[in-house]
Amino acid sequence: MKSFIDAMNSSQRLLDHLPTIEERLDRFNQQLADPQVISDPSQLKKIGKERAEVEEIAVKLREFKSLCDQQTEAESLVATESDAEMLEFAENELGEIKPRVEALEREINQLLFPSDPNDKKDAILEIRAGTGGDEAALFAAELFRMYSRYSENRGWSLEILSSSETGIGGIKEVVFNISGRGAYGRMKYESGVHRVQRVPETEASGRIHTSAASVAVLPEAEEVDVDIQEKDLRIDVYRSSGPGGQGVNTTDSAVRITHIPTHVVVTCQDERSQIKNKAKAMKILRSRLLDAKIQEREERVRSTRRSQVSTGDRSAKIRTYNFPQGRVTDHRINLTLYRLHEILEGDIDEVMEALIKAASEERMEAAGKGGDDAGEASHA
Repeated sequence: MKSFIDAMNSSQRLLDHLPTIEERLDRFNQQLADPQVISDPSQLKKIGKERAEVEEIAVKLREFKSLCDQQTEAESLVATESDAEMLEFAENELGEIKPRVEALEREINQLLFPSDPNDKKDAILEIRAGTGGDEAALFAAELFRMYSRYSENRGWSLEILSSSETGIGGIKEVVFNISGRGAYGRMKYESGVHRVQRVPETEASGRIHTSAASVAVLPEAEEVDVDIQEKDLRIDVYRSSGPGGQGVNTTDSAVRITHIPTHVVVTCQDERSQIKNKAKAMKILRSRLLDAKIQEREERVRSTRRSQVSTGDRSAKIRTYNFPQGRVTDHRINLTLYRLHEILEGDIDEVMEALIKAASEERMEAAGKGGDDAGEASHA
């Protein structure tokens, strides 16, 4: 009975936000109709972005209210209906509505009370082949394809910033930008070591090999997020190497930027233009420096409590892809799914939702204990 009452109270707390959200949306609409705002491109862009975020919350809250009303009606029928056929109909409807209400409630909570101010940012992902030679490079390419398909499914855009391929279709390393609302907030849980178990095509004896690739997910940093002084940079230019046509190797278009205080080094040679390579390298550098600040804060949190769903320890084994069994296991939350092919095709929302739910529950538990670490984590 207590859990039912708690759920009702939780739903009502969310619905209490709807009038305020609707008022904010009306104010934004009025501002966007103001000739002074219309004539100022920067102000128009800023208010337009804020309005889009508020509208997304309003739409989801309206949908949530409708689902809650349907759930209440179905629960009333289940409690009072004596006709067997109608009772079965109400129970089936309730079984369909409840998971939708829970999922939408998590999503709205994430929008209203983001755990991390960086969650709304775009993301920069770095995938590197680890132990396993050619097999690891092929697996790294499969992970890149999986994230590409996932981005496409969500309507996000993807841009490769830097890449190094092998001759057999594998990837030694690839750095790419995913742009889309909430990209970092969803993708950040992919940070860590991904392990694959399968029989390579070249293995005559049929022995299963284990290979690995590491994934790092960084929030894309804007110039205001990280203060980079020109005097702290050493910029070297040199001739590009590898595939790319004649022009690649005849001009000093490749760029290497070293951030002297932190010794972070970024290289970029994918473009023929030195200016474009420098811009891409600076984008990666800013994000790595911002990520370093975040990891430092996360380390302080982990020193006082162990995080169940870690986004910090890049050396931790987080997931195993077992081909003989068609199995994917996320070791942080003990989730096992026998949908290997679909997941590698980019259908990873089930894994994402489970990770987000586990992280949300952990934050609520930490907040309930009133620990300082929870507050610090929320501002990391």
